[in-house]
Amino acid sequence: MQADDVDASATMEERVGTRQVASWGHLAGFLAIMAGMVGMGFWAQPAGGGSAATGGQLAGHGHAIQIYLVAALMDWALLYYCWVGVHHYHGGTLETLSGGRWKTWKSVAIDLAIAAPFWAVWEGAAWGVHWLLGASDAKTVNSLLPQSLLEILVWIGVSITAGVCEEMAFRGYLQKQFQALGGGVVFAVLAQGVVFGLVHAYQGWKNTVVISVLGVLFGVLAARRKNLRANIVVHAWADVWGGWLQSVIIK
Repeated sequence: MQADDVDASATMEERVGTRQVASWGHLAGFLAIMAGMVGMGFWAQPAGGGSAATGGQLAGHGHAIQIYLVAALMDWALLYYCWVGVHHYHGGTLETLSGGRWKTWKSVAIDLAIAAPFWAVWEGAAWGVHWLLGASDAKTVNSLLPQSLLEILVWIGVSITAGVCEEMAFRGYLQKQFQALGGGVVFAVLAQGVVFGLVHAYQGWKNTVVISVLGVLFGVLAARRKNLRANIVVHAWADVWGGWLQSVIIK
């Protein structure tokens, strides 16, 4: 780690530390939103996507782009909610959530060098937990994966959106709020990972467990680095890889 990265991280840590970044009422609102999303996810599994969805699928492919755009809008709305909370509480900014932006090309290179092996560990963990749990019989989202050029481009945009918004919401906001509750960094990392997994309940309980583990890994990286730059890179790349590029490279 370069000196400029250490100084930037230390400055942000001193500014935020383990203090709450928004009011407890705002945190309650965030958790209420998450509870609603979890409920919708559990409902989606048995309900499926209606007549347009084939057996074992949550929705028909004809709705893919609409669903991508709704997902992106929900992510940006969640990030906006988090920003409003930190801004109204003590004048916080997006940097309060992200831990700081890139300021030099060296810091970009360092974060990319961290992101690459972390992604390998992340993928290995996902494979390992999937293997331990066995095949899932839940309805899948495979029918919604991109096929046309337009769908691929929109998917890439949605993946970048997820990387930015979800990392700031779960690791930048929720993890800090949980840590400020007094449970310490271990509690915060584990708790936000569980919440992160639960909001993906629409993918079935086994995938929810897998995503919870991956959320914990993201939390560990955020706690270690004191910023979300590498997190955002890995999250966005993992969505691009898993949703499209992997099927192109590995036939």
